[in-house]
Amino acid sequence: MKLYQFSTCPFCEKVRQKLAELGIEYEKVEVDRANKPEIVMNLGGTVPVLDDDGTVMNESEEIIAYLEKKYG
Repeated sequence: MKLYQFSTCPFCEKVRQKLAELGIEYEKVEVDRANKPEIVMNLGGTVPVLDDDGTVMNESEEIIAYLEKKYG
């Protein structure tokens, strides 16, 4: 599982907190604002973006709901 993020983004922080609460191991990918990865650009260029083995989504509330349903 990968979380594409900005370390200072409050929406990314909400997702990180949920991942920690659920005890989920993941890789943090710090996004360069000037050179965003294709996976981020394909979803509108905003973070957070979660890639859970091919299930890809952005929007912190959507990610949190997904994590709670799958891992909660």
